[in-house]
Amino acid sequence: MTSDQNHTLVENNFTQHVNNWLKHIRVLADEIGPRGSTREGERKGHEYCRETLGEMGLEARWETFRSAKSVFHPFLIVSLVMLLAFILYPLAGQTSAAVSAIIALATFVSALLELSLRDNPLRRVVPKGDSQNVFTVIPPTGENKQDLVLIGHVDSQYTPLIFSSLRWLAVYQVFATSALISFAGMVLIYLIGIFTHWRWIWPVSGIGAVFAVLLLALCVQAVSTPFTRGANDNATAAGMILALAEHFLQSPLKNTRLWLICTGSEEALHDGAIDFFRRHKKELTNPKTVVLESLGCAGPSWLVGEGIVLPILPDPSLVDIAEKVAMANPELDAYPSRVSGGVTEMSDAIRAGVPAITLMGLTRENILPYWHQTADTLDKIDPKYLERNYAFAWHYFQALDQQDN
Repeated sequence: MTSDQNHTLVENNFTQHVNNWLKHIRVLADEIGPRGSTREGERKGHEYCRETLGEMGLEARWETFRSAKSVFHPFLIVSLVMLLAFILYPLAGQTSAAVSAIIALATFVSALLELSLRDNPLRRVVPKGDSQNVFTVIPPTGENKQDLVLIGHVDSQYTPLIFSSLRWLAVYQVFATSALISFAGMVLIYLIGIFTHWRWIWPVSGIGAVFAVLLLALCVQAVSTPFTRGANDNATAAGMILALAEHFLQSPLKNTRLWLICTGSEEALHDGAIDFFRRHKKELTNPKTVVLESLGCAGPSWLVGEGIVLPILPDPSLVDIAEKVAMANPELDAYPSRVSGGVTEMSDAIRAGVPAITLMGLTRENILPYWHQTADTLDKIDPKYLERNYAFAWHYFQALDQQDN
């Protein structure tokens, strides 16, 4: 079978559902537009999701929660406090040295916890707003042997300079690592300075202060930029949740109860996914999670790893299913991929004790097209990738439903 015949086969099997999917993407990215976490655009996006599910005859549940407004705010605070520690250190001998050491240490540990997606004091003090999740539940036709949580976030991100090109992103990753090392150095020499009073300590700690100023500038620049329309990231995933809901109504799974969730505030601190698992984890039977992410410009692929400080790995059995689906459907040209320096809501499911995997439209070079850029618009969405990603996801869900539990 030729590649053109393969493409036609995929298109004929899923044309109606892909067309519905594209309609949802168009509404979210073009008609509603930018959907910043906790902002009005995000709320309108969720209202559209609720109305669409309701028109299908499904019960659409709306749950609100308080959320951070931006992923950049915790590190803006980190930069300010590290600067404060630098300013205080020489003012009152041992006393100010001790104060600087303590606040620098507390801030550094909090930053590490934040980068590791753990709760920490920074999350208590960042600006907050109201966000929401919208979800529905579709029962199986037979025995409910497992629950499958499908997640696609509605919100979109700022468009900072550090995401404007691959070169800028590479520079930022080097800078972020260097800043973290310099802050660790500040903590160490300030602790030493409590007991030694060596005069060189404060001038040397100026290296960390310079990194703090640069980090502050990067964070301020980021939160002053407009929000992206987020056609690929992540109107594709929220739209796919809606298209799948209609498809599953027509063809329910046999052994799997479905939870289809359009989350909020993923682009902030993942508060939507965190809130969902906090509320509903105990209701789930033998649960698994599949996260959908940025599916309109590349793929299909499945993540074999993600992470910022520590690597986060998907559930091996879910990876095994992806490999088997890829082998059984070679016309889809599916492959494994990996995210470095970032995380999806897979991480939140795993931290909640739920096996998870992410289906994501990364290229074979592990590049996410138009990531957090103003260019992430509807005209970049490629129907070829929509067809392949939809077909792969649908085959994946069928395989998951048929596995022994």
